[in-house]
Amino acid sequence: MTEESSTISHLSVAMTAKEIDNTQTTGGNSMTLSSSIGGISLWRCAVIVIGFVGIAGNALILYALVASKQHKKHALIVNQNALDLFNSFFLVVNYAMEIRQIRLTGVLGYWLCIVVLSGNMYWIGTNGFMVNLAIITVDRYLKVVYPVRSRKWLRPWVRYSAMAFSWFVGIAYNMLFTFLTSAVIDGVCYGYSFLGSYAAKVASCILYISFFYFVILAIFIFCYGRILVAIRRQARIMASHNTTGSSIAQTQSKQIQTNVVKTMILVSAFYATAYLPVNAHFLIISTELVHIAYGDNSYHVTAFIAFLYTIANPFIYATEFNPVREVLRK
Repeated sequence: MTEESSTISHLSVAMTAKEIDNTQTTGGNSMTLSSSIGGISLWRCAVIVIGFVGIAGNALILYALVASKQHKKHALIVNQNALDLFNSFFLVVNYAMEIRQIRLTGVLGYWLCIVVLSGNMYWIGTNGFMVNLAIITVDRYLKVVYPVRSRKWLRPWVRYSAMAFSWFVGIAYNMLFTFLTSAVIDGVCYGYSFLGSYAAKVASCILYISFFYFVILAIFIFCYGRILVAIRRQARIMASHNTTGSSIAQTQSKQIQTNVVKTMILVSAFYATAYLPVNAHFLIISTELVHIAYGDNSYHVTAFIAFLYTIANPFIYATEFNPVREVLRK
């Protein structure tokens, strides 16, 4: 009886938010329509623009990597851009279909909800590129800190397995979570809206944020910190063994250190900043500190900030290669 009351209560909140959204888009009065244009619909359109820019940017970088023949040397970067492209494409598809507000019926409607309208596909790409981002960081860490051992460890099959793992994590986690928490009610898709209990909602949210936010961020800080220490140590050794060219070595060392620090700041700080609002939003919904529904205006605002990272990420990682930059200039 308690579980049934909880489900009805949660559904009541979701339906209220959805009914308001439907009222805004179907008519009523000018004030309601204006609110829709300036609120949820506006942010949805903004996210669609982000998606189109992400598609164009990632496709361009992938082309540049192939044209410059860097795709085999930097397979993890290619995988990163492929995940971002996948994410951007389904971001546009999902939000465009939400604006159309298609009424879902039958088996086709259910699968359309589970696969697309729930946000499943673009979160597969998002969570996948988070894992791949950590793999790239570890790969660079091993190359710099353990250059000799990394040649034995980082075989091609290891990299390809890591690439497949990033896709597997995104697909496995999101497909399972979507099936357990999404449903079609009265022709409307409610993605990530239903969990068995309050404790389950809080636990799943904490686990998600811990793994896909704090663990990834910790990997960035640890690996780039160790890389910086290793570069400084190498610079001191070079300076002590080459007195005549010490000034040149120090200059090169400072340049390398600057590039590493810039990359660390861009990747770590931007990742932490972009995904903090949306993770905070998830936490507020799960703990019910404020009664807001998943998919309301505040969600679209935080999602817009998070998806900005999808646009910037390929350029941060791919355009640092000189051959790629040359292709992009042309």
